[in-house]
Amino acid sequence: MQNPDIARLLAKLTKLRTDQHRIVTCYLKVEPRDRARGKYVIKLKNRVREVEQALESLDLPRGVRDQVSADLKRIFDQLREPARLPASQGVAVFACGPLKLFELVGLPSVHRSRLAVDRTALVRELASVEDEIGSLLTVVLDRTTARLFEVTAFGAAELETIKAGSTRGGRYHSDRADSPGQGEAQFNNRIREEKQRHYAAIAERLFFHHRRRPVHGIVLAGPGKDAGAVAAFLHPYLAERLMGVVSLNPKEAKTAVVYEATLAARAEFERESERSIARGLEEALGQGWAVDGFEGTLRALGRGQVRTLLVDADAQGPGFRSSKSGRLSLTEQGLRADGDVVPVLDIVDEAIEEALRQRVEVEVLYDDKARAAIASLGGLLRFR
Repeated sequence: MQNPDIARLLAKLTKLRTDQHRIVTCYLKVEPRDRARGKYVIKLKNRVREVEQALESLDLPRGVRDQVSADLKRIFDQLREPARLPASQGVAVFACGPLKLFELVGLPSVHRSRLAVDRTALVRELASVEDEIGSLLTVVLDRTTARLFEVTAFGAAELETIKAGSTRGGRYHSDRADSPGQGEAQFNNRIREEKQRHYAAIAERLFFHHRRRPVHGIVLAGPGKDAGAVAAFLHPYLAERLMGVVSLNPKEAKTAVVYEATLAARAEFERESERSIARGLEEALGQGWAVDGFEGTLRALGRGQVRTLLVDADAQGPGFRSSKSGRLSLTEQGLRADGDVVPVLDIVDEAIEEALRQRVEVEVLYDDKARAAIASLGGLLRFR
């Protein structure tokens, strides 16, 4: 079920289209590393300045440029103070003064920080965030207890608590001098068997919930090595979806803490996914199942060939879009057969929006080794 606040906002934004004015859309990453020492503020300030300098290239009337500048200032003033930000790792803002529009919403994540000016609000990422994260299962456990949580884009809910069975009556005490170690070995075997039954019961309940509602990922949490030990008992379907193991105490873990820890584990899993994709890109290019560079990737995206769009997190630059077909290019000449062509402030942001429109997977690469594998923009293909 879609978050009601997001559904309301989407319903409002999708009705808006204006030829006389322009709507400013801002997606902003505010993960802990972005908030540290106000790094996100510096990046936002630089991006606002770049957009203002590029407005003339859009051939807008002076009054419209002034309106956009005012909206950019409103957005910057709202976001510059960390205390005024929602407690989330992403933010989306939509503004247009003449339409009396200023909407801000916290998001669990964003692909990358973006700032766009267009006749419509860029809502594809807002609309896809819940599907992108999907349903995750997190289990927080120790030797005696396991708490199962369902985590979605905007929160977590506890599903059930599992108690470990016990057959031992207490701590081991040796009272037989003629058989040193025998009682201790039996005691340790019982502990090991009880742990294994506990882990197996947890894995069984995880699979039960997966059958009821297929999950996108599994996160194991607990003190010491207990949490990671459950991995060996997972059904193969779930073992493939294991996103990470984190340290949490099941007796103290609040829902909000589980939510944050799960999204952090998912983010780290995504970084490893970036590295894996980058490692396979060279082979895919050699076999014709991938493209690299702006023009090749934009052509493939325009043909609907792209299965996964790969984006260098820092890549940006102006370009052009066909008003008729929606195709993108770095140059007007690249779209000369499409009729009317309009300039765009950032061709990479436009490529992300187009990929989301086509329901193409978007992988923004932040890992240095992964970024080095592509020339700003690349793509894995669904057909050649």
